Amino acid sequence: MNKKKLSEGEANSYSPLSLAFLGDSVYDTYVREYLLKKANMPAAKLHSAKIRLVCAEFQSEIFGIFLDKLTGHELSVMKRGRNATGNTVPKHADAAQYRRATAVECLFGYLYITGQLERLDELFESVIDFIENEQIGV
Repeated sequence: MNKKKLSEGEANSYSPLSLAFLGDSVYDTYVREYLLKKANMPAAKLHSAKIRLVCAEFQSEIFGIFLDKLTGHELSVMKRGRNATGNTVPKHADAAQYRRATAVECLFGYLYITGQLERLDELFESVIDFIENEQIGV
């Protein structure tokens, strides 16, 4: 696999939904790694816990905790994701939640494709803090 990172200009040329397509997988991987390291449990239990943290409702909450942690450019990337059209809404989320979730995924895709892995780690640390401070059952 070609791991060449893209420049910010190159990454900005991708549609927000394309970045969200990648970011969905990146965010999912971060969640899976967090859960695996948190507790050694059967795969079925890991999967159930993962579902709680990757759903649109939870990602919508993450949107809110990221707002005061982002640079101006990161915020504009996330807003591009939120404002993207063409989203279908899943059964368990409303349109606003789904758009905010797409925004988070867009940011994760953007940071990953531009090679900003340390920044991804920092942002995911704030997700972990949120999970643990709010005592979200996973």
